[in-house]
Amino acid sequence: MKTVTLVLWILTACAGLYLLSVWLRNGGLRQTKVTRFPKVLIFTHPALAVAGLALWVAFLAGGGRAYAWAAFAALVVTAMLGFTMLTRWLMGGGRHARGAEQHFPVVAVVLHGLTGVSTFVLTLLTATTLA
Repeated sequence: MKTVTLVLWILTACAGLYLLSVWLRNGGLRQTKVTRFPKVLIFTHPALAVAGLALWVAFLAGGGRAYAWAAFAALVVTAMLGFTMLTRWLMGGGRHARGAEQHFPVVAVVLHGLTGVSTFVLTLLTATTLA
């Protein structure tokens, strides 16, 4: 289950990087249009996710339970920020969102969300089953 969690985490990161690249390519940093996604939200979400992934890798490398729980803690905050972005995107109607996020493909958003939730659940299950 530890390795499956790692694979899902990497898939989630890849989908997230794709969404970030879409946002950047469509003027996300310039934000000349009205947007529901503040820059701090856009960059804090992946930064925490990467920190959590690094903690998970440290756990897999033999770091102990504390690393698994620290990875999960980072994932909790990451998920809350991700849910904030999802609700803001949905409030804009997905296809009718404002700013750079209006270019997000629905499939990529769904994939990122599903793999993210799966990663969250598997990380929690793995951490709780450690001796």
